[in-house]
Amino acid sequence: MHPTRIILAAALALTLSACASQKGQPTTQFDFGPATAAQAQAQGMLGAVVVTDVTGSSALDSERMFYRLSYADPLQARTYANSRWTANPLQLLTQRFKTRLAQAGARVLSETDAAAGIPLLRIDVDEFIHDFGGVSQSTGVVAVRASVFQGHTLVDQKSFRQAVAAPSADAAGGARALAASTDAVAADIVAWLGTLNLNRR
Repeated sequence: MHPTRIILAAALALTLSACASQKGQPTTQFDFGPATAAQAQAQGMLGAVVVTDVTGSSALDSERMFYRLSYADPLQARTYANSRWTANPLQLLTQRFKTRLAQAGARVLSETDAAAGIPLLRIDVDEFIHDFGGVSQSTGVVAVRASVFQGHTLVDQKSFRQAVAAPSADAAGGARALAASTDAVAADIVAWLGTLNLNRR
């Protein structure tokens, strides 16, 4: 066999071996961890509130973990090959926000209670991603729009955004940063709700 063909065959074998090895690697799963850290308290007493499921883009309706190399191509969202969330981010965010509200003293109710005239909180996700501003510098970015309704009337709406530095430039670091950013946004929402003149039961 010609030496060039031998080299090409060897290179192809190494490539296929590397691909097979990557496919065979176990998938690491992440969530937000236990909600044990103290959160900012609302300025006023929080009463009952109906919290709807968090909504967002269809990309967040899967367990894939996204990251963005803003320093190279800010228009492309990429996914980690062997890392996943334990549930899709919309579910994780919904549960975390409910937990943080309950910890702040709110009575968190289901959507079936909305007809009783209890304030309803709706949260839409604008951004949820591990963003790299440089090769070794990255943040977990969470941006949401929160709306409070009383019956069919919009009481108030506000946008919140937090970007927490990741402790490492990988999926594990991104997961920690996104969990911290989510908790920071939750604290901001709790404080905001405390300033609203909502009917309390």
